[in-house]
Amino acid sequence: MTQIIDRPAAQGDSPEPWESVLTDAKLPAVPVATELTMVAAINRALHDAMAADEQVLVFGEDVATLGGVFRVTAGLAETFGEQRCFDTPLAESAIIGVSIGLALRGFTPVPEIQFDGFSYPAFDQIASHLAKYRMRTHGDVNMPVTVRIPSFGGIGAVEHHSESTESYWLHTAGLKVVVPSTPSDAYWLLRYSIGSADPVIFLEPKRRYWARGLVDTSAPAPPIGRAAVRCNGTDVAVITYGGLVDTALHAAELAATRGWSLEVVDLRSLNPLDFDTIAASVRRTGRAVVMHEGARTLGFGAELAARISEELFYDLEAPVLRATGFDTPYPPARLEKVWLPGVDRLLDCVERAMGQP
Repeated sequence: MTQIIDRPAAQGDSPEPWESVLTDAKLPAVPVATELTMVAAINRALHDAMAADEQVLVFGEDVATLGGVFRVTAGLAETFGEQRCFDTPLAESAIIGVSIGLALRGFTPVPEIQFDGFSYPAFDQIASHLAKYRMRTHGDVNMPVTVRIPSFGGIGAVEHHSESTESYWLHTAGLKVVVPSTPSDAYWLLRYSIGSADPVIFLEPKRRYWARGLVDTSAPAPPIGRAAVRCNGTDVAVITYGGLVDTALHAAELAATRGWSLEVVDLRSLNPLDFDTIAASVRRTGRAVVMHEGARTLGFGAELAARISEELFYDLEAPVLRATGFDTPYPPARLEKVWLPGVDRLLDCVERAMGQP
């Protein structure tokens, strides 16, 4: 059985349909299509989820008094009280352990791990307990815990503040793994995650926190388990997620000046994986480049490349290539732009895939 589960045909984030997110009478009317930053969209999603369900709790390091390092949780403690939005000690393992206990008691915890590099002390609780409870109990005990983690690089942060942890969570069966790239997806994917009976690792691309976009809280975005084609093309499918979606779109504009047509697929949900959309894009183009920030060896791109090659071999005109970070620890901020995969690294892969000299 594959670790990276697929979205069943004609099914989204079952058994939690999106309609249940919208129909709670406690939610106030919200203006349609408001322009928000990703930070504001996540804050709105947390606010709306807490307003809709008194069992939703938000907690973590500095999330209440300070409103979070990035002010993502600003105002929640004042609105809902310190019993529902509260600060914790600097103890990530305890944060997740408490989340599991609260879920067992009927609450819906939304803990924050302050930075991606701080999640490692919580790894034992996540991998050994959070991910396994539903299967251990044959589905009798839900584990509706959404672990929010500001993730990835691109902001010039210090050590331990710019990690790509997705491969660890993807290899841990029992976890959903979600990465938004737009404010709208940040809002809706977080609402779906909080409504899920399964534990969700919600990775927030920090470099996109201040990007602005329209968020319509009355018109649901596609659910967990659905990818989105952000740019149609005919020559190369670029498969990516999070902060690199914008990089891929910029590369597509530059590629067009050289006569290359790129199709950009935003995965949105890494597990469950929408392989149907990936396959359709690869069949249209005959070529694929996978792009992610994490190290190349055993990164998520390796799994995607292997699966595309295995299942779509006769549709490919060239090998599946990867534009990734390097197999080194994340560098100091002054070297970050050199380390991170960017437009040049992606277009180099495109050139190789197109067979150009």
